[in-house]
Amino acid sequence: MRASRGARPVRLGPRAVVALVLVGAVGLMAFCWPLLAGRDSGLSHGQAAPWLFAALLVLLVGVAVAAVADDGLDSKSVAMLGVLAAVGAALRPLGAGTAGLEPMFFLMLLSGRVLGPGFAFVLGGVTMFASALLTGGVGPWMPFQMLSMGWFTMGAGLLPGPERLRGRGEVLMLAAYGFVASFGYGTLMNLQGWTLLQGQASGISYDPGGPLHENLVRFVTYCLVTSLGWDLGRAVLTVVLVLAVGPSLLRALRRATRRAAFDARPAFDAPEK
Repeated sequence: MRASRGARPVRLGPRAVVALVLVGAVGLMAFCWPLLAGRDSGLSHGQAAPWLFAALLVLLVGVAVAAVADDGLDSKSVAMLGVLAAVGAALRPLGAGTAGLEPMFFLMLLSGRVLGPGFAFVLGGVTMFASALLTGGVGPWMPFQMLSMGWFTMGAGLLPGPERLRGRGEVLMLAAYGFVASFGYGTLMNLQGWTLLQGQASGISYDPGGPLHENLVRFVTYCLVTSLGWDLGRAVLTVVLVLAVGPSLLRALRRATRRAAFDARPAFDAPEK
């Protein structure tokens, strides 16, 4: 019996694609509804968080089940998911709370690149959930962090050229993505925190039911004033770690993927006559 052992990402089948699209739609609504809600809606991200968390857990399980149904995840994939999530959760407390220095981002980035978008989304969400339990960071922000990290990690798996682009070019592309996506993660989380300022007499606070263009100006100002330095620290550290450790870690992850042979299919030789 023979099996192909190429270092390929975990396969993303049609069921998993549908599940990821559904998660994306729910996530976008969860983040963006304050910009469209009426003044008398009486809603807030804090009130929506428990419902979003419950829905997100169901959808994360749905993505995993869909991947299993599509033969994209097996026991070896689940084992690697657990190991990487545990390492990412352990890395987060090393820098959280210090100028945005969060070393877990570079691990999520490189893991997503090697293991593919479906695996990456589940990894990002599970890692953030595990790190919240580890650090005691459980609150209304947690489901939004899980979504944002899932998208951050999945984006790395969607970058072009995983079979052809190697070496310095790949590392530079990952560093550039990490820089931009670190700001993207911070911007999404700002959208969750910004709505907590509603009703305050401030030019950057959220105005429920206000004109969309005015709220967008307020939001951009809020991001510049409150989190630009934090997001810059996260982005710079991610770039530095990708450039310094990325080549070695990419080789290690690809070696582990080859040995696990996630995409292997058994092939039987014809009996000799």
